[in-house]
Amino acid sequence: MATTADEGTSPGAKLKEKGSEVWGNVQGSQAWNAIFRPGSVFRKGYTDSPRNRSYVIMNNVLYHLHPVKVKRHAVKVSYTLCLGGLSFFLFILLTVTGIFLMFFYRPTATEAWQTVQNLETAVAFGSLVRNMHRWAAHLMVLSVFLHMSRVFYHGAYKSPREFNWVIGVVLLMLTLLLSFTGYLLPWDQLALWAVTVGTNMMGYTPVFGNQVRFVLLGSKEIGNDTLLRWYVLHVLMLPFTIVIFMAVHFWRVRKDGGISGPL
Repeated sequence: MATTADEGTSPGAKLKEKGSEVWGNVQGSQAWNAIFRPGSVFRKGYTDSPRNRSYVIMNNVLYHLHPVKVKRHAVKVSYTLCLGGLSFFLFILLTVTGIFLMFFYRPTATEAWQTVQNLETAVAFGSLVRNMHRWAAHLMVLSVFLHMSRVFYHGAYKSPREFNWVIGVVLLMLTLLLSFTGYLLPWDQLALWAVTVGTNMMGYTPVFGNQVRFVLLGSKEIGNDTLLRWYVLHVLMLPFTIVIFMAVHFWRVRKDGGISGPL
């Protein structure tokens, strides 16, 4: 007795066919197409073609940051020492460990020092994370400085990379400011005298020195407002600014032809 095609299909094949139909509907939905740009392998009807391969590069943030061509001798460890990537890695490490420390730190003049001591003695892995944060900060200052020294020594600041050299100088200044503001947060005697020296130096700025000093202190004398302002600078304003300049820096590396090679 003859059977139809549907009757002869096994349950597994029917389930697979139904799954393919559902997956096709998902890939064809407006939400899916809004998330994945044209050329993505997740788009419905994707085919391997030169156009789609170029879309994969152009629509991928990580791929698009890298230049199309890179000089082979320019990516040797003996030449770059991976100092730029190491600086970025240390920044990520500082961000992760800093978020952990923020859960326990209280930016008040009466509680800051005690919360730091609690981190060292009463919080699980608190001492480890705090020391990771502190050493990563020291190493980031060193790696950024060495990175700029290498760029200067090899003449990588020359045309067409002049603008990116300026961005790098700004990133170095922001790194030093991040290190200085973090140095103040334990609010011990070292921090108090560092704030005193730093704000007094800013007070000698021509024309508006007194106004700058008042803004940094939050009042005429060092107090609770001073700590709060330096805390906001350290955890919000400076990281936000440095992320913007880092994005511009990476983008210019690509647009300026990649890592500079030796002559």
